[in-house]
Amino acid sequence: MQLKHFYNTLFLNNRFFYFLGGIALLFVFGFFIPIFFEISKVLLFILVVLALIDIFILYKTKNAITVNRYLPERLSNGDINKISIQLKNLYNFNAHVSIIEEIPYQFQKRDFIFNLILSNKEEKTIHYDLTPTERGVYLFGNINIYASSPLQLATKKYVLGNEKEVKCYPSFLKLRDFDFRAFNNDAVSYGTKKVRRIGHSLEFEQIKEYVSGDDIRSLNWKATAKRNQLMINQYVEEKSQPVYSIIDKGRAMQMHFNNLSLLDYAVNATLAISNVILRKQDKAGMLTFSTKLEDWVVAEKRNSQMSLISEALHNIKTNFSESDFSTLYAVVKRKITHRSLLILYTNFETMDGLNRQLPYLRALAKNHLVLIVFFENTELEALTTSKKEDVLGVYDSIIAEKFMYEKKSIVKELKKYGIQSVLTKPENLTGDTINKYLELKSRGLF
Repeated sequence: MQLKHFYNTLFLNNRFFYFLGGIALLFVFGFFIPIFFEISKVLLFILVVLALIDIFILYKTKNAITVNRYLPERLSNGDINKISIQLKNLYNFNAHVSIIEEIPYQFQKRDFIFNLILSNKEEKTIHYDLTPTERGVYLFGNINIYASSPLQLATKKYVLGNEKEVKCYPSFLKLRDFDFRAFNNDAVSYGTKKVRRIGHSLEFEQIKEYVSGDDIRSLNWKATAKRNQLMINQYVEEKSQPVYSIIDKGRAMQMHFNNLSLLDYAVNATLAISNVILRKQDKAGMLTFSTKLEDWVVAEKRNSQMSLISEALHNIKTNFSESDFSTLYAVVKRKITHRSLLILYTNFETMDGLNRQLPYLRALAKNHLVLIVFFENTELEALTTSKKEDVLGVYDSIIAEKFMYEKKSIVKELKKYGIQSVLTKPENLTGDTINKYLELKSRGLF
């Protein structure tokens, strides 16, 4: 067993073969010049002795290289995640080390190599970044270490570290950033315009005695008659309004921009805006739909709500089917009885696509405030601004402008029926959606 381990972990370096090749060349010359033959035998003996010494000192110390890998408890999708590897050299010499990290297959990197020199008893930490582009489970494999002595004639392989699975969740690293922006009073820099409230929602708190300055429109005449003094109803602003993020996970959301699908952009935005909703004392909930409704999280304001939403978002998959808006309407009508803000993440490319679903959206808007969030096609914008080299380029540009015009027409059509909308670039989705929510809340529309 030890012999097999020795055989599997020992490698001869290129330097050894370079020297061996040079000695072989001297042997060739030795056929013509005898002195070279004698020199070749001496050099070959020295090379073999040095190689054996190199192998001996590499294997003399067991577990001479130690490694610890520090992974986050979970990965944040679409964000830079920091990974650290800590190494320590227990050899009595400076070790030349190559580290091959077995990162998850989703990153499609098979040459993830670090080269460094570790002094005697030295500890060193390597940091690297990974940016996942899909949710799911990521398996980190072993850490392969190839250590050589200063002679660098042989290499010993260490297979260290344990395999570990890490789940990748929707983008949670940016929550604090969006949270700060949403609660920053200087909203101009973030694009939020302060709007005068045109309505408000009041919730009864108590009946109290009238004092000068109270609104006389809130006088309670029955209580006044019983107490024989003016009594008034006191109200407080009702803050806890239900807000549901509804994610369309049909095939229209599978288009990719900057390595992320529209579905993943919507998932990341849902997590961020749910955090803001809860911080604003509203109730956050979510659901997804395609051919049926799934991943339902009832809108609540409890402490565990963000954890529930995060777990639901982590498991969202698509079946690439055509989304059934009639099922969405039927279930929402039956299950969401309180007037709520419905933030629907979907994508319409043409007016025909909108018109097929418009009756259901209008029906939803009768009982709820509906906000449709859909996407600009940034590739079409690039086509319209690029330089045209030929007639085909001009034709492509005209078609692109036509599709962009249809997107703007969709916004106008939705507005006609009192349906709010956000047309945004995928990378601006989260910020623009939060802005719209804050605007609607400041106007008291829900």
